[in-house]
Amino acid sequence: MDAAKLQSIQISEAQRRRSQGAFWWILLLVLGATGSALYVAKPWAKDARALANAEATAAAQPTQPALPAKPKQDAKPGDVVLTVSGYIVNRERIEVSPRVMNQVRWIGVKKGDTVKKDQVVVQLDDSEQKARIAEIEGQMAVARVAIERAKVGFERVKRLRATQNETAEREDEARLAVASAEAQLQQLDGSRATAQVFLDWTVIKSPIDGVVLEKLADPGELVTPQSFGGGKGPSTALLALADPNDLQVEIDINENDLPKIALKQRCRISPEAYLDKVYQGYVAEIAPEANRQKGTLQIKVQIENPDHFLTPELSAKVDFVAR
Repeated sequence: MDAAKLQSIQISEAQRRRSQGAFWWILLLVLGATGSALYVAKPWAKDARALANAEATAAAQPTQPALPAKPKQDAKPGDVVLTVSGYIVNRERIEVSPRVMNQVRWIGVKKGDTVKKDQVVVQLDDSEQKARIAEIEGQMAVARVAIERAKVGFERVKRLRATQNETAEREDEARLAVASAEAQLQQLDGSRATAQVFLDWTVIKSPIDGVVLEKLADPGELVTPQSFGGGKGPSTALLALADPNDLQVEIDINENDLPKIALKQRCRISPEAYLDKVYQGYVAEIAPEANRQKGTLQIKVQIENPDHFLTPELSAKVDFVAR
């Protein structure tokens, strides 16, 4: 009975083939209907017409000219391109030192005094140098006597040699004795000149016309041209001098402002204490190396015709002027 039921529900091979053929015919009819609907609707034609209309509208509108770019406003000559504050400094600070170790006898100036070039400002102890010169002069006197003695001996030998009473060898020895005594005197003369130089070094003169910025030693103090290291050694300088008519303003410029500055560029300087005072100047120096930590570069502005209103180490405002 089970076998009869299975046979009754089994689909024959011919029926399966007819079912698959009907499916393919239905699929072809659906595809054909869809293609016909698309051909009638033609949606791509609408998109093409919209694009053509947009192009025609754009062509019909008048062309707007491009707006020119705004020209860069360059600074005119005389305009201030940068304002920075700095400090007034002496262009050169000269520290007067001794040539050799010695003791200070007296200092003839004090802080703030005006000095002239070659003015005596310090006197060191000169007793040793004078004693050395006196000693050498005594040796020179002895050398002169030796020369006279040698010359007398040489003349005597020459006369005896003329009468054949002296040998040629003895005459040569007498002549060389004179030359030796003269060389000795010349050597002592050089020693005296050296001692005189050391004596001259005990008198310290101002190398410039200027002002005493600082007194660095006192009478009775030992001074030396070399430092022994540490803070307890002898002083290495006597005075600090500077020319009050040779002043500059020292400024640290941000690296972003460097394109606005050039050598010899004109500047206007006003001390912060007297802003109504204006001095002319120019960029005298641009440091060859920047400060990496600060991102700055040091600039020095030379002040022309400074007066007593400009005090070193006070602040001043500097206007950099366009050229």
